[in-house]
Amino acid sequence: MTILVIGATGRVGRHVVDQLLARDADVRVLTRDPAKASFPAAVEVVKGDVLDIDTLRAALGGIRTLFLLNAVTGDEFTQAIITLNLSREAGIDRFVYLSVFGADEAVNVPHFAVKSGAERMLAAMDAGATILRPTYFIDNEAMVKDVILQHNVYPMPIGGKGVAMVDARDIAEVAAIELIRRERAPAKLPLQTINLVGPETLTGTDVAAIWSEVLGRPVVYGGDDPSGFEQNMATFMPRWTAYEMRLMAERYVSDGMIPHEGDRERLTQLLGRPLHDYRETARRLAVA
Repeated sequence: MTILVIGATGRVGRHVVDQLLARDADVRVLTRDPAKASFPAAVEVVKGDVLDIDTLRAALGGIRTLFLLNAVTGDEFTQAIITLNLSREAGIDRFVYLSVFGADEAVNVPHFAVKSGAERMLAAMDAGATILRPTYFIDNEAMVKDVILQHNVYPMPIGGKGVAMVDARDIAEVAAIELIRRERAPAKLPLQTINLVGPETLTGTDVAAIWSEVLGRPVVYGGDDPSGFEQNMATFMPRWTAYEMRLMAERYVSDGMIPHEGDRERLTQLLGRPLHDYRETARRLAVA
């Protein structure tokens, strides 16, 4: 059978496709613009959009296992609910859904609340699903690298509680493992949730120290006040998105993103290798 990947063109989704192909899976992707997608020839590419009911129905045809990643957009919840409804209509009963760490707690943050709602729908559907709950993506640091490299300031207000940042490659590999496990199971498997975390729980000061080490010069933490961070984000993303980033940062400061007991051990056992750490990404961004 073929596994459908929705959200395949982003930093996680592309890795998911690659990991599935490496495991000899048949892969289909849904994308708005196949000409720009640049997937390997083995991937079946369907042109369409999750808000285009006809193309989404076509993409879901003949599928029983679905990877669902909804981008953070103003209509993210609509996209998620429509996709899950049409998936149920198509008889799909095997899912891997990319949620977020602490989705049911940080409900004042729009994309956390959206993902919590989608999780509830999967449970109400009695879906055979793995819900993946990643922490903050290490890969997001590409958004702030210029500030770090040019001004020697780490500007992301992540606070002093600590955030166990996770690498997109680790997220994608766990997703592929779970997709294959569910696809190849003789029957629908029970719903489960996996927290996706990194090997270190880092504070803002910790991250600044890593950058100081990588760059060979002092880098300071910009502090916990998210107002300046919001203003900076608003220079290159929609104003509402920048505000949502601020709300997310406020949760980092107040609560952190701290792994539950056994999270790291579970992931390293599942992957059969160590988790990618922050220094690796910092070095790559510094060279680039």
